[in-house]
Amino acid sequence: MKFFRNIKKYNGYALYVAMAELKSEVAASYLNWIWWILEPLLTMIIYVIVFGYIFEAYEEKYTVFLFIGILMWNFFSGVIKSSIAVVKSNQSIISRVYVPKYILLVCIMYQYACKFGFGMLVEFIMLIVFRVKFNFGMLLAIPFLMGFFMFTFGLASILIHFGVYIYDLTYVIGIVLNFVMFLSGVFYSIEGRIPGLYGRVAGRVNPVAYYIASLRNILIYDVRPSFFWFFIWCIVSVVLSAIGVWLVHKNENNYAKVI
Repeated sequence: MKFFRNIKKYNGYALYVAMAELKSEVAASYLNWIWWILEPLLTMIIYVIVFGYIFEAYEEKYTVFLFIGILMWNFFSGVIKSSIAVVKSNQSIISRVYVPKYILLVCIMYQYACKFGFGMLVEFIMLIVFRVKFNFGMLLAIPFLMGFFMFTFGLASILIHFGVYIYDLTYVIGIVLNFVMFLSGVFYSIEGRIPGLYGRVAGRVNPVAYYIASLRNILIYDVRPSFFWFFIWCIVSVVLSAIGVWLVHKNENNYAKVI
């Protein structure tokens, strides 16, 4: 399939661009890459104070619980927001050299995956500090994270296309993301706060909420998540990715003219 051939062909380019962007991001910073750890940590401390103490959150091991939510939300929202303007921001490149436009999204995902990886190292240290027992079931986090990344790619690949033609999409998506954040259980357990069937439905029909809750169950509470819904969201992710890649393939020759 052409998509996979291009991924293999341009993977080196994507890694190079991602590393260059990461280096330029912290080039003028005294703390350099440490900010990739400090930012989610400081955000977590603020939310722990607000939700953990002021609003008295009752979720078990709330600090670890919250940090997972912040890491996953930062990855998702960062990739989604960046994907909208990725073609326009790389106008000088795409007007001179042909690169499949979804490769630009792969570059973005590599950048945020690197930051996510640093955050997960801190997360595992926190698991030790808060005396969470390690077990082989934690390995389930790998396929669930892959499913989460695949869903993010699928949605972002569609936004790449529409971001070229709809200037205001960046503002619209920003507002939508603010709303979705509070529906995704970043700060609390959806099923714990919404009783009965409504809570279970709300925690599954929102894929971001489902993946955040699943990773928490796997890493903190040693609870097996719903594999049925994992299968459903993997299928949805493949469909979204296929639609997004098809849209980009069909229209990418026109992008240079539009921007």
